[in-house]
Amino acid sequence: MIYYEKGSSESSLSHDDLKKGLFEAFGKLGERRKILAVPPDYTRLPSRAGELTELAWEYYGEKLTDILPALGTHTPMTARQIDHMFGKTPKSLFRDHDWRNDVVTLGEVPAEYIREVSEGKVDFSWPAQVNRLLVKGGFDLILSIGQVVPHEVVGMANYNKNILVGTGGNEGINKSHYIGAVYGMERMMGRADTPVRSVFNYATDHFAAHLPIIYVLTVVGVNSRGEQQTYGLYVGDDFDVFDRAAKLSLEVNFVMVEKPLKKVVVWLDPTEFKSTWLGNKSIYRTRMAIADGGELIVLAPALKEFGEDKTIDRLIRKYGYFGTPHTLKAVEENAELRDNLSAAAHLIHGSSEGRFSITYCPGKGAENLTKKEIESVGFQWADIDAMMQRYNPAKLIEGFNTLPDGEEIYYISSPALGLWAYRDRFE
Repeated sequence: MIYYEKGSSESSLSHDDLKKGLFEAFGKLGERRKILAVPPDYTRLPSRAGELTELAWEYYGEKLTDILPALGTHTPMTARQIDHMFGKTPKSLFRDHDWRNDVVTLGEVPAEYIREVSEGKVDFSWPAQVNRLLVKGGFDLILSIGQVVPHEVVGMANYNKNILVGTGGNEGINKSHYIGAVYGMERMMGRADTPVRSVFNYATDHFAAHLPIIYVLTVVGVNSRGEQQTYGLYVGDDFDVFDRAAKLSLEVNFVMVEKPLKKVVVWLDPTEFKSTWLGNKSIYRTRMAIADGGELIVLAPALKEFGEDKTIDRLIRKYGYFGTPHTLKAVEENAELRDNLSAAAHLIHGSSEGRFSITYCPGKGAENLTKKEIESVGFQWADIDAMMQRYNPAKLIEGFNTLPDGEEIYYISSPALGLWAYRDRFE
């Protein structure tokens, strides 16, 4: 059922618009006694989920007893990040999700079903795991809050992914990432109906129907002026609400370029991107648009690590971003990768498969990744000062730019808010 929807490619929703829509939806839900909010973490700052969570607290007051950021494998939020993202929401309400230990298994999606939807690419069952708080907390309302946007693992982010991955466990996260990577990222990105989504939907229908989950979904993009704009707000409890948000997201977050891009420059905001685990969105979201023999330059002033989890960081350093065949062989030969399939999937996503070069430009602080570290995982390195002087984000506009010497580049300021493709590569 849909409790509220407002959105179009022309919409620009303000704080008051979000408040009015959210409160209207809450009014239709009736009286609730104990509420859990599950927003994304700081890595999804532009989603406006922090603002919506604060509004939920404003509406429900002391009935909103717990807030569980959907960390997945990400680092727990700091007090400063909570203040920045969630405003006046009391920090005492926030809980950390431990994806390795603090989960329960709701049920098992059969291997034969996964084999069917993946077209035989994988042959294993999948555990539907969630943080135990969702099951044991005695909630009569769980607000799953987040942004629908093209995504490398599932096709379109959010809806039940926020629960099953964001509050999921080791095995569930690992296997879901691997299904998507082996099936093929280009076959899924920008699509609401994918093998990974089918697995999540099976789990939701068969094992999680008893959980009182309401989805609060935004659609946020970057407009022609390079400004973030909120295009839609959707509130509901089933696939239909996600599907409507996904249709709008495809309209406003997807850019079909008229020709393959020879040089792409991506800016990674230092408040959001400190790892290649997140920063590789610059690769995921652009590789269908970049020409063979092209170049991707990633300006990453805050880059300090590869993985946000220590184990995954070590595995990225050991195996590197060297393409699908290399990674699949490593999975076959090494138990530590088979036990961390999300890392293997990430290594596949983060490679250009040898089609174009990837140059990372980290900052020069003591915490930043070094030239040696960058090159050891298969990327090229360039001096950030020189690159920032030539490709100054303050002087570039979204999309095509022609520099004074005639060089043409394509600039992207927020890779997490879009998907770029050349028509012949969007299957």
